Amino acid sequence: MSRTASRSRITKETSISMSIDLDGTGITSVSTGIPFYDHMLDQLGRHGGFDLTIDAEGDLQIDTHHTVEDVAITLGETFREALGDKIGVRRFASGLYPLDEALVEVALDLSGRPFVVWAVEIPESLPLGSPAFDPQLAEHAVSSFATAAGITLHVTLKRGRNAHHIIEATFKGLARCLRDAVRVEGVSLPSTKGVL
Repeated sequence: MSRTASRSRITKETSISMSIDLDGTGITSVSTGIPFYDHMLDQLGRHGGFDLTIDAEGDLQIDTHHTVEDVAITLGETFREALGDKIGVRRFASGLYPLDEALVEVALDLSGRPFVVWAVEIPESLPLGSPAFDPQLAEHAVSSFATAAGITLHVTLKRGRNAHHIIEATFKGLARCLRDAVRVEGVSLPSTKGVL
């Protein structure tokens, strides 16, 4: 069974097209017009083992917020579609993910019930890259993705001082947990309710 999906989203603020293959090899092509965000989404594909293509244009002359949000929502919807009926998936995953001085804990459940706990205090930082990615948008990006994908997600900062390191550890940790959770290891739906 092919676990792939493609999706487009066009609003007055953004125009987005993307595709994902959950059983890929981590090949990515990401262009949002926001270099730091591209870097984070590349981490998601590469460390998740997903083939991921994202092409987005947004009203960056106003702010990067609309593009970050709409890409995250569309990615969550595309991920959820590619996941299909979830027959045999591991469903749960968690771990601790370091990047230099930063250490982030990620735990998730492909529950179909979107819920996000974000316990990450990002230190005051200059915006990252140009056009600027406001570090505070990391929470919004991750939460928008998880909500659209129907994932229960907990992200906790254990330690860290550098905003770039904290955000990158978060995206890498999310990627590795998604990679683990989508792995097919059975033939039935991993739920006592019979639905996810």
